[in-house]
Amino acid sequence: MTRFRKILSAGAAFSLALGGAAFAAGGGGGGGGGMDMPSASGPTYDPAVEYAKGVSALNGQNYKDAEKAFKRVVEAAPTSAEAWRLLGVANLAQNDFKGAKRAYEKAVKHGPDDIAARQGLGLSLAGLKDAKVQEQLDWLKAKSDACAGTCGDAAALKAALTAVESAKAAAPNAALQRPLLFAQAGDRAYLQAVGLINEKRYDEALASLDRAREAFGPHPDVLTYQGYAWRKKGALDRAETYYRQALAIAPQHRGATEYYGELKVERGDVDGAKVMLARLDRSCAYGCAEAEELRRWIDAGGEPTQ
Repeated sequence: MTRFRKILSAGAAFSLALGGAAFAAGGGGGGGGGMDMPSASGPTYDPAVEYAKGVSALNGQNYKDAEKAFKRVVEAAPTSAEAWRLLGVANLAQNDFKGAKRAYEKAVKHGPDDIAARQGLGLSLAGLKDAKVQEQLDWLKAKSDACAGTCGDAAALKAALTAVESAKAAAPNAALQRPLLFAQAGDRAYLQAVGLINEKRYDEALASLDRAREAFGPHPDVLTYQGYAWRKKGALDRAETYYRQALAIAPQHRGATEYYGELKVERGDVDGAKVMLARLDRSCAYGCAEAEELRRWIDAGGEPTQ
């Protein structure tokens, strides 16, 4: 774990709010700029930067600009439940109930337990006078009954139920859940996750990373550490989804490439791990710690002894 601590410390030295700049270092070792031309099929926009723009626009009640920014985020990162939900907020604020419905449906698809997304979908359906609003009310009520006022989500569930019930009775006037997210709070959550990962407190680290993702959206550093934490918990399939998301956004991200290679070694897919190593060797022209560590994993057939 010594090398891992060193990388984490480097990643913690600057704000994730720098967006694209953070892809070059940080979270899991960072990526490399390289000289390759961008792939024609790659993301058109830096989703972390656009997410920050969208949050800023929402907080300033510039809903058109927020809508534009979050559309760019979901273009580049189509599985980001947070971005879809905030796109729904921007649409709802403009009384665009159809657009909000589409966005919230995507948010619920990718984050089915997100209370705010369920609330937003309910408000959108109510605005359209769509009978399916009852499905969201039923979901919220079932969760609220199971909670019985004692769980951490009790207040959120109560507020969501009240909002959707009121909207069903009389169409809402752009009832919003304003995010009021700030980069500084996201940095704190990220740094807290770093410490928790070092202490092997992976469940708590994942909760902190969720908060960081609320602030920064689909940032590859955050996604890489979510993958790392899930892998250490033994959930290799779930970890893989995060590594793949990180690499879809930042194909040369060294940390995600290394850790994905290590996951492949754990699965016995040595050939797949060697593909990841070849990517690192291409992006690290003069060598890098990530390539050397993955090479050690491959040679040892698993996690090497320190």
